[in-house]
Amino acid sequence: MSKSSQHHWLWHLLTVAILATIAFSFWYASVSTAYKWDWNNITNYFYYKKEVVLETAPSDVEVSSIKSHDGKSTIILLDYSTDEKTTITVSTGQVKVVEGQELAEGDSIASKSSWIVGPFVEGFFTTLWISIVSGILGMILGLITGLCRISKNPTLRDLSTVYVELTRALPLLVIIFIVYYVFGAIFNLSHNTAAIISLSFSAGAYIAEIVRGGIQSISKGQTEAARSLGMGAFTTMWLIIFPQALRRMLPALTGQFISLVKDTSLLSVISIVEITRAAQLSITTSLKPFEMWFCAAALYLLINIPLSILARYLEKRLAKSD
Repeated sequence: MSKSSQHHWLWHLLTVAILATIAFSFWYASVSTAYKWDWNNITNYFYYKKEVVLETAPSDVEVSSIKSHDGKSTIILLDYSTDEKTTITVSTGQVKVVEGQELAEGDSIASKSSWIVGPFVEGFFTTLWISIVSGILGMILGLITGLCRISKNPTLRDLSTVYVELTRALPLLVIIFIVYYVFGAIFNLSHNTAAIISLSFSAGAYIAEIVRGGIQSISKGQTEAARSLGMGAFTTMWLIIFPQALRRMLPALTGQFISLVKDTSLLSVISIVEITRAAQLSITTSLKPFEMWFCAAALYLLINIPLSILARYLEKRLAKSD
């Protein structure tokens, strides 16, 4: 084994030692606070089976008879006070009573089991679709604004600069409050619409700077060469400049989209059940704060790690196409 390989193994061992130290610190902290870890029934906050009542007793009745045929059961109920008979037909597997059984008004006669998504699954998909929609809208807004930032038109340049500088100077939480409580009240915006507008508006400003920086990093000689060949400004930008700039923008764009996913955690302040809000709701019923926050962290990783892997893959593909 070469000296270089030996040194690499030593550094890898140091990495393992550091990670082990961090893990031990977490364990020791939980032990010192006398926290009792309990992972039982955690799956109920992702999905659970619920009994759905299909038919109930209309009054105080007795089950007079049950006749089954071809997977269907006909239940005849006899009312105690009026001697009237009521007939109910349901699937045989859904019957929850037997002949001769006495039922009070509202008692279950037939029911079925259904899988219900828990708060974490609901929060995961809410985070996912809001991030995707906001990311697409933010990309469109950022691309337009970035091009305006380098435009020769003073008005477009000034307006885009004001938008970028003001948006980047405001915390996202303040933008969410302004959009939801001010514009939401004026234009009657829903929670989801206000959330998408807030995230898109904020992301667009940062993406605009990424686009501007990526385009300006390309040598002006490329533009001059394209124009000398008779290409127009639009053709030069989309066929010559932008493909090269995209390769340089990709790492920054990936980081921005990952930040966008994490920014959805602030939407809990306007009662949107995303991953963070789902963890908060789960803690109130389970009294398991450590476990629930670790579940929330795992869900964020489930979204963001594939994003990073996809970005690296695209970078390699674009590098090969050079």
